[in-house]
Amino acid sequence: QVQLVESGGGLVQPGGSLRLSCAASGRILSINAMRWYRQAPGKQRELVATITSGGSTNYAEFVKGRFAISRDNAKNTVYLQMNSLSPEDTAVYYCWGLVSSSWAVGYNDYWGQGTQVTVSS
Repeated sequence: QVQLVESGGGLVQPGGSLRLSCAASGRILSINAMRWYRQAPGKQRELVATITSGGSTNYAEFVKGRFAISRDNAKNTVYLQMNSLSPEDTAVYYCWGLVSSSWAVGYNDYWGQGTQVTVSS
């Protein structure tokens, strides 16, 4: 099966930075769009950033200028560089990918298990 595994979360002070990674594996043929979402306690999951297979990016207004999404197609990995973090960024961050694999016909979407980001002094 296709798996997306996030890493890089943790505790950081306000104003600090973190870099999240999400590696996809499992007989992958190609990956179309990849995204980062987040979900804070008591809130709905929200889209943070998107990157297409061609490298085009799009960001939620609340992270523009602070976060940067990138990908390494050779490694089937997407990254999220997070700068100028504030307590409001505290959430579980999930990656999502639209993946073509040997396991299924066409492109299907997959989620990672999430990584906790806590911004606190």
